[in-house]
Formats: sequence, structure tokens, C-alpha cells
Amino acid sequence: MPIFLFFVAHWYLSLFSQTFLMHRYAAHGSFTMSKFWERFFFIFAYITMGSSYLSPRVYATMHRMHHAYTDTPQDPHSPKYFSNVFAMMHHTKKVYVSIQHNLTPVAERFLKNLPEWEWLDRVADSWYSRIGWGAAYLAFYIAFAPSLWWFLLLPVQWVMSPVHGAIINWYAHRYGYTNHELNNTSKNLLPIDVLMLGESYHNDHHQHASSPNFGSRWFEIDPVYYVILVFNAIGIVKLKPESGVKVMSEF
Repeated sequence: MPIFLFFVAHWYLSLFSQTFLMHRYAAHGSFTMSKFWERFFFIFAYITMGSSYLSPRVYATMHRMHHAYTDTPQDPHSPKYFSNVFAMMHHTKKVYVSIQHNLTPVAERFLKNLPEWEWLDRVADSWYSRIGWGAAYLAFYIAFAPSLWWFLLLPVQWVMSPVHGAIINWYAHRYGYTNHELNNTSKNLLPIDVLMLGESYHNDHHQHASSPNFGSRWFEIDPVYYVILVFNAIGIVKLKPESGVKVMSEF
């Protein structure tokens, strides 16, 4: 039971960091927050993502490119050009690293208003940090796993953030249903998203990219949107007046 609870907590907390901080805030600017709260959620993301921490700056840049170039050769992660999900994610990693180390020119329009904490990104991306987190996960499994079968979950935890990305970037462009007719392959992977905290409403998101609510229909409940509403009510974030209706045509 401790391993199961640890895995589930890691799954949802790291996914929350990705969808709240990196996707809705950094990439799309669906809401604003003070520098204090921005740094707070940077630290929260580092703790919850651990060995698979992603830089909000790099994530946001790549995701803006994905919206601008969806299903074209310039898309950082379109399944249209790869035979399997592993090949796509390998390419995604190469694009990520090239942006991270400024090895590839990036259009200025993708770099506007990016949140950045260079020191934390540098620490979190170091092999000391990634191996340290991975070793901590391994130690937890050694201490609490009732059998060796549970260790099959451990590699997923080591690369949790790429796993989340692969589920949406591969499967939500190949399987599911659509609410909106778009000139790309984005689909809603799950009609009731209990696994991806609203991220699987991918077709809806491509239609209304800057909206803090990823669901469109009454049954498409986006739990993170309601967290954002609470955060807005108590002053942690501030929703923009146009949030929910603006399509991110500028990216």
C-alpha cells in the first residue's frame, strides 16, 4: 500500500505542476501571479517532479511551438512523423535540450513573458539532482515494496514527466473524439478525465488555448480549473478577464 500511495501521489502532484505552472501559466498565460507565488510553484514543481523536472521556460517555448506548428515538420512532438511513441519522445528530448542550451534559434514570438529561475533550473537539471531523486525513489521502494513486482512502477517514476507528455502528445493526437473541427489531429482522449487532470481534453485546448478551463462540454470536468478558481478567489493567482474565450493565435 505505501508504494501504491507514493506512486499515485507522485503521478498527480507532478502532473499538477506540469499543467498548472508550465502549461497554463508559463506557456499560455491563462492567469498571472506574483513573483513570490511564481517562485513557490517553481520549488513545488521541483519537489513534485523530482528526477524528471522540466524547465518552465523550455516547456513553454516548446509548447508554443507545438500550437503554432501542430502536425507539421516544425512541431516538436507530432506523432505524424514517427513510427512509435518512443521515437517521438526521443526527438522531443533533442528539441528540449537544443532550446535549453540555446543551440537552435527560436522565433522571438515564442519567447515573450516566459517565467524563468535560472539557478533552480540549473540545479534541477544537474545529474546530481536527477540521480539523487532517483536514488531516493529506489530507497523508498526497497524499504516498502512488499514484493519485486512493485519495482516495475519505479522506471515510470524516474521519467514521470515525459510519461505524462507522451500520453497527451502521442495518444491524444491519434485516439479519441473531437468537439471542434480543427486543421490538426488533436483529440479529446478521455470523456471524463480522471487520469490527466484535464490535459486529455486536447481538442478543446487547441480550440481555446488560453482558457484556464480545458473542458468544453458539461461532462468534461477539468479539476485543475477549479483549483485555479479557488487560487483566484484567495489571491494566489489572478485570472485574466479574457481567459476562457481567447484563442492563442499569437503563437
